[in-house]
Amino acid sequence: MSWIELTLDATHEAVDWVCTLLGETIDINNVYITEYTQPNPINSDWTFTIRLYLPHDVNARKSVEKIVSLLSPLHRTGMTTAIQTSVVAEKIMDVAQSLVQPIGARFVVLTSDTPTQSQIADKIKIIIQKTLTFGSGLHPATILSLRLLEKYVIPHMQVLDLGSGSGILSVAMAKLGANVLALDNDSVAVQATQAAVRMNAVEQQVKVMLGSLGCGSDLGHWMGGDTVGNVSKFEAKDTFDLIIANIFARVHIALVDEFRQALHHHQGQPGLLITAGFTTDHEENVNTAMTKAGFKIIDCQRLNEWVALAYKTSSQLTA
Repeated sequence: MSWIELTLDATHEAVDWVCTLLGETIDINNVYITEYTQPNPINSDWTFTIRLYLPHDVNARKSVEKIVSLLSPLHRTGMTTAIQTSVVAEKIMDVAQSLVQPIGARFVVLTSDTPTQSQIADKIKIIIQKTLTFGSGLHPATILSLRLLEKYVIPHMQVLDLGSGSGILSVAMAKLGANVLALDNDSVAVQATQAAVRMNAVEQQVKVMLGSLGCGSDLGHWMGGDTVGNVSKFEAKDTFDLIIANIFARVHIALVDEFRQALHHHQGQPGLLITAGFTTDHEENVNTAMTKAGFKIIDCQRLNEWVALAYKTSSQLTA
């Protein structure tokens, strides 16, 4: 059997977009993501090479045209190279290696089919499903979130993962010793988080729920949709030591009062809030809303145009 091989190089951010855009078009077993290793790279922004395989049959041309059309916005905005196509006798098996992605000082993200490797024995391993539903888990916002979590999560913390998505952040916090409530207003995301929790054997530390924090149920889907159906409100007061929210800037701003109410805000035990999921274009607006609500910024991580900010609560609201 021969195959149509489609190849493109991509940035960190583009990997998740490619996976999301192709979720209903291509079999995940025909997608291979490897680190970009071309010598003397023209564009240093490329971090991964993606290879897609389609059966070389009567439907191949139509399928290729559909994929090129779906991914063309990524190429136009400089997030990927143009797609290169060729006919091959078989899949190139040496690219079918599992992805091993170190993040920060303590984490390494693996796909579920990655064999045990001695060089990562000292890392905290986060296993992700090989799935196109929520992408690779390598979006810059996720990376920045993990970098901050490894600095601030300590054992026995009570934490909230708001907009849990693939579940990668919930798993990371559980493996750092925290007790986690994973909350998302998308039922598919809830299922993905539950699967990640089981795969990483942290069921005793992570509770997964369909719902929104406070008025979040009135804001629509975390990812910008108009409705989320019948989603319950989760009310919390002085409940969490830390909240991580990897969601749109507009949702951060709308939920700032709910964040403060849900966090500890005693002088001796300030709550921590990590905000991610937005670019520097929205940083000032988010920071202004947080400061007005009585949060004090304590840390910041950046990757390209993406930013994640860490705050602590104060005992008094600012004027």
